[in-house]
Amino acid sequence: MPTHEKLVELLDPAGTVLLTVECQQGVVGTDSALPELADEARKSGALVRVARLVAAAHESGVQVLHAVAERRPDGRGANRNGRLFRAAERLPVQQLTGSRAVRIAPPIEVADEDLVVRRLHGLSPIAGTDVDPLLRNFGCRTLVVTGVSANVAIPNAVFDAVNLGYDVVVPGDAIAGVPSDYTPAMIRNTLALVATVTTTQDVLAAWKRR
Repeated sequence: MPTHEKLVELLDPAGTVLLTVECQQGVVGTDSALPELADEARKSGALVRVARLVAAAHESGVQVLHAVAERRPDGRGANRNGRLFRAAERLPVQQLTGSRAVRIAPPIEVADEDLVVRRLHGLSPIAGTDVDPLLRNFGCRTLVVTGVSANVAIPNAVFDAVNLGYDVVVPGDAIAGVPSDYTPAMIRNTLALVATVTTTQDVLAAWKRR
């Protein structure tokens, strides 16, 4: 774990952006297309911790980006080159553009200054989206990655951000995946090799100290 002083330096609000990944009604909400994942995000406390981080970011002047996965009703532009994509087409809840499913889920509150970045294709919240140019325009040096899932979108986001030259901070208790024991193993054996892994409380403390 990094020292408090190192975290304070890494998480300077002037150069930090908080990214929430797929924290949308149709993924982690009560009417989720993926009820097992939604249950884990809530039961583990990850979703509440994301909300706490977003609220603290608003108070500290840290820019917040919300990455949302959606699809057009006609499916144009969506991937079909993998089992995950084909299965998603058959789910009873669809992440359709403009629907309730793609709204940010409670208890996360979206402020006027937040940006919501939507993608119609792929697995990554960053690659092929507006996230990277937005981060550069914000003067971002450190990206804090939160949300779901630890199985797919979170590691995609972390690797993409590292490859693009950002320092990445992962509050390990503010991400979730299935099964429940997969997330800590993935963090320990994969994300910890390239990102600074910490806790929600330590991030909050760093911003409070600032």
